[in-house]
Formats: sequence, C-alpha cells, structure tokens
Amino acid sequence: MALPSAGLLPGLLLVADALTLVLLVPLVPVLASLGVAGVWLEAALRLPVLAVATWLLPRRGPSGATSAAVTVAITPAAFGTLRYLLGPPGAGTGLLVAATPAWLGVTHAAAALALLAWAVPPAPGGITETPGDVTETPGAVPKAPGTLRRALALTWEERKVLGAAFLCLVLAAVGETLAPYATGKVLDAIGSGDGLTAGAIGMVAAAGTTSVLFSGCRGAFFLLLKARLHRILSLRLFSHVVHQDLDFFQGVSAAELLAQFSVEVPRVCETAPKGANQLFRSLGMALVVGAFMVGLAPGLALLALLELPLGIANHRIQSARKQSLQQSMLEASARTASGVQESVAAMETIRIFSAEEEEEEQHSWNLAKELRLRERIDLELAFFTLVHRVIELTIRVLVLFRSHQLLRDGYITPGVLVTFLLYQDTVGSHVQVLLSGFNESVTNAAAGRKIWEYLDRKPTGNVRGTREPPELQGHVTFQKVSFAYPGNPEQPVLKDVTFEVRSGEVTALVGHNGSGKSTTVALLERLRDPGSGKILLDGIPLPEYEHQYLHRKVVLVEQDPVLFSGTIRENVMLGLENCKESELREAAIAAGAMDFIQGLEQGWDTEVGERGGRLAAGERRRVALARALLRRPAVLILDESLDDGDEGAAQRWLRTGLARTVLVVSHRPRVLDVADRLVVLDHGAVVETGTPAELRERCGVYSRLLLGGGRTGGPEAPNMGSEKGAALGRE
Repeated sequence: MALPSAGLLPGLLLVADALTLVLLVPLVPVLASLGVAGVWLEAALRLPVLAVATWLLPRRGPSGATSAAVTVAITPAAFGTLRYLLGPPGAGTGLLVAATPAWLGVTHAAAALALLAWAVPPAPGGITETPGDVTETPGAVPKAPGTLRRALALTWEERKVLGAAFLCLVLAAVGETLAPYATGKVLDAIGSGDGLTAGAIGMVAAAGTTSVLFSGCRGAFFLLLKARLHRILSLRLFSHVVHQDLDFFQGVSAAELLAQFSVEVPRVCETAPKGANQLFRSLGMALVVGAFMVGLAPGLALLALLELPLGIANHRIQSARKQSLQQSMLEASARTASGVQESVAAMETIRIFSAEEEEEEQHSWNLAKELRLRERIDLELAFFTLVHRVIELTIRVLVLFRSHQLLRDGYITPGVLVTFLLYQDTVGSHVQVLLSGFNESVTNAAAGRKIWEYLDRKPTGNVRGTREPPELQGHVTFQKVSFAYPGNPEQPVLKDVTFEVRSGEVTALVGHNGSGKSTTVALLERLRDPGSGKILLDGIPLPEYEHQYLHRKVVLVEQDPVLFSGTIRENVMLGLENCKESELREAAIAAGAMDFIQGLEQGWDTEVGERGGRLAAGERRRVALARALLRRPAVLILDESLDDGDEGAAQRWLRTGLARTVLVVSHRPRVLDVADRLVVLDHGAVVETGTPAELRERCGVYSRLLLGGGRTGGPEAPNMGSEKGAALGRE
C-alpha cells in the first residue's frame, strides 16, 4: 500500500461519510420505522458515496481502499444488529445518522485500524547493506499460497495418520469443552443446597479424562505425521538434487543446500501437522465455546468478544512486521554461515596471506548486523506484547464490572458466571493460538518455496538413454566437438575438436593450462554435453547410453579424488554390490594400494574421515585408482593421477584386462613417453597427434612444451562443485 494514499484514505472517508449523514437526516423517521432493515438501508445509501470518494485518491486509491469503504459502511449496521439481537430487551437498533458524533469517530477509528493492520509494512530501515548483499527486497513478505498448497498435498500422502490425528483432536476438543460446563453445573448444585452427586462428579471426571487421553493421542499422531513427512520430503529433495546438472551446483552454494535440508525441510514438514493440531483445534474450540458464551449471557459475551478484533488487529500488525524483519534476519544469517564455510574451506590460503584479522573483522561485521536485527525483533515483540496485555486487561475489567451488575440484578447465577469466565479464558487462549499458528503455518510454508523450486527444476542434460550393451570395446571418437561454458558463451573452450582414443591403447592428452584438456574429460564423462559435434563410444553417441551404465563403464580418477566418510573398503566398493574379496585385493594390488592398507592397524576397515582427510594425498589417489579398477571400465580416464614411477601402470592394466582403454591427462614426460598416442591441444583445438617419438621429431607444439619445462596440464574450467581436500594427515 502506498504510504501517501493510505494516509489520506481514513480522513477522506471520514469527510465523505459526515457529508452523507448530513444529507440523510431528513430520512431518519423512515429508517427508524424499518428497524434492522433501516440500519442496513442506511449502510447501503452510504456505501456508494464512500466508494466514489476512494477514486479521488492518486492512482485511483491504494490497495484495499474498496475494502475500507465497505468496512466503514457495514460496521455500524453489524453492531446495531448484534445489539438488537443480543442486547437487553427494548434495545433499539441505533441509526448512525441519529447517533452522537462519537459513534462516527469510533466507526472510522475501526476502519483506520483495519487499514493499518492489513497494510504491507515498509522494509526495515537502518539496516545498511553491502554491495554484495542479496538483492531480494528485505521487506518483502513471503507469498505462500502455492507453497501452502504443495505442503498440504505432501501431507495428504500420509492421510491415514492424519485422519487418526483428527479423530483424536475432535474427541479431545469435546472433552475440553464439556469440562467448564460440568464445573459450572456442580457449582450451581452446591449453591442451591443439593450438594455433590455421583453423576456430577462423574461428568467432570469423564470430561477431564476424555480431554487428557485424546490430547495425548492427538499429539503422538501429529508427531508421527511430522516424522514421516520429514523423511519423504528429505529423500525426495535429495534424490532430485543429485540428478541436477553441474550448472545447478555452480549457482547454488553448499551452505544454501545444507540450510534447505537442516532448516527449511523441518519447517515445511511442520506446516500441516502443527497447523492442523493448533488451527483446527483452536478454531473449533473458539467457535463452540463462543457459542456457549452467547447462550449463557448474550450481552456479556458481546462485551467479552470485543477483545477478538482488537487482538487480531494487534497481532496482524506484529506478524507483518516480524515477517519483514525475519526476512532480513534470514539473509544476514545465510551470509554469516556462508562466510564461516568459506573461511574454513580456505584456511590454508588465509594462513598463507596472514588474512586472519580481515576474516575476523568481516565475521564481526556480519554478527553485529544479525545482533541489530535481533534487537529490533525483540523490542517490537515486547511492545506488541504490552499492547496485547493492556487490551486483555481492559476487556477483563469491563467484563467483571458488567458481570457484577448482571449477578446483582439476578440475570445470571454464580455457576453461570464461573462457567462464562472459564470460557472467556479458553476463547482468548485459543484465539491467540489461532493467530500465531496461522501466521507460523503460512511462514513455514513460504519458507519452503526454494524447496519446491528445486523439486520443479528439470536437469538440462539428456539422461534418457537406454543402451546397455553387454560388452564395450572402449573406442572413443570426438567428431568436430565445440563447447563454451554457459557463463561465457562467446568464448569457446573447444573448437571443432576431432580425435580418436583407440581400444587397447593408452592415449595421452597434452597441452598448456587452458588448452581444453579438463573440458574434454568432462565431456567424455558426460558431466557436460557439447555445444556442437558428437562424442561416440564404440560408434554410438554418448546420450544414447543409459546414465548409470555409462558411468560404470567410463570412469575418471582425478589428481585429488574425493573419498567419502567411511572405511577404505566402503570407498573402494562404492556403488557395487556382491563384490568378491579376490577382486577387491586384485584391484588394490594393481593400484599400488595394498601395501599401505595392510600397514594400517585396522586394514580395510580403517576410517578415512571426511573427504578422506585421514589419508595422505597419495593414499587417497591410490584408493581412488583401486575403486576405478574394481569396475573394470571400458574407458579409464586418469587426470593427473599418475606419478613418476607409475608410468607403466596403465599398460599393465590394459594387459591384465582391468581396463579396455586408458586416456591419460598428464604433464610428466615419463608418463607421456609410454603412451601409445598423444593428442596435443592448444587454445581449444587439436594441433598435433601421433606417437611420442613422432611428435618430438616434428619439433612442433609438443616439443616446445617439453623444452619449456612448464606444466602442460591442469584444470582450465571452473571447479565443478568440489573443494580443496582437508589437510594431509599422514604425509
């Protein structure tokens, strides 16, 4: 709502309404003779004038102007009708045109309060943003209708548990409603001199027992529902995320994904169970108990229930402000967590450049910003709580004063009064639960909008291949392959690359940093798809192979491979089942890992730690080689994973059948010399192919690389989601 228009609207409506009432003065006798119908006819005559008045505001009035006009028009009519139906005998309906000017002020004050309650709050001021901050508007209140619908649809999958919880909820509510009624009956019996009876005591005990028993069952079922929903949503989200393409992981930080699993998934799973447990129970109880209050003492109920609209308005203003501030708080917390994660991951770099003080200063700034937001949230909470307590206390004093008059005049009995006061407390507590629960449910559902965005996201790569031939020869062909990264489409990394990796041979990729070697490997592994051209495996394009089958047959071992928390055995057997012990030992011996594994105290059952941090870099690489050789791949890709002294290993693996074809990316001359063929890349294009001897004799790019003595290998592409490994534990 635009602030200038919203500020002008209440005053404009007041002036228009006052002028309308002056014009309606001659109609007072006619309207008064019609009773309730006259009150509503008066509202109908005022409404068009009020509606037209809203059009005088800039841009045809702010959002909600029409609702404000309707509220001003019908509020006196609704009050007059309730006064006529629930008030003392002989009470008139009360026309606004015949009332004192104070009633006009009360009417428009209520409309102004409604406008204030439902207006979108401004963004929290005084919180400075750095240029790198999130660009989303801090004051934006999350929109949740779609997310709430998705959360309810998820809950419906566990409708049996939900139905059992609802049944217990209804029975518990029945017992809770009857308990004060039975208590009042007992007090009246005592006051009349009848004394306690077994029936009266039994009624109180039965109501209390029903409430306690089924309340416990209700809570247990809703907790079970929440646990099941957490499992379903976590598994569904993880299964969807792991099948995304690499561009997704480059655009989403690990901290953000972790926050979705650890924070947002539990919040979404609370939406339906906690919301149903609180909202339906509180709504039903408030309606039923409110009806009982009206039946016991209509006039007193009208006064007591006046707390509801005032409390709703106060809570609405508070919740809107809280959502606005919490959005900024969430962004600030995310920045703090991301900064901590980056600092921990780059601790070696921080230590090398003595940047500890700068990191401390940045972290202190992030924490100070969080503290300022937290202080503002707490201060506003204290203020709105004070307002609510004042409203509650004022209504309570008015109810006690009026109930004293009714009790003195004999309109109610002491038992009715006690029952009424118990019901008043019950209604107040349930309305508060209803307001806070509804706001919390909407907020929790809105928190899951990122989750639903992730679940709706479709991978850009084609993984629908179906071919699974029983044998592969491992013959690879690149046909005019070109590729550019999505972030820089005008700078191709590969340009019309054409070469072959023949079955039964060791082929080496050679080139300067940035020549396209790692991108070529990524395309062969189908981590990415080429922009143009084809990559064939045994004459069949890679997209035609079944996704899991292809990655069992084309295996990559990197220079710094990733191991997972667990034992060495579990890491070597990753993704395989029913692996024989003899095959495991053969792969470990071929990879040169058997000696150091046997030297460990727990051998194969040694825990490698997070990302293999308990092993030295060379040990991690040999475990990864064993993991690859255990699969007997058709194409084994070694990206800087062979050291001097291992140069003959690739040829041995071909002879023993542990691999059909080997593609080596290396800068070590001793490793390159034993390759059957070399493919030299320069600026994304193939410039030379041949045996090592042939290329040395040509005195071309390959010879210059050897004479330069520089490193001819290394990743030229952005790191695809991996981070630098932990500190070397055993070197």
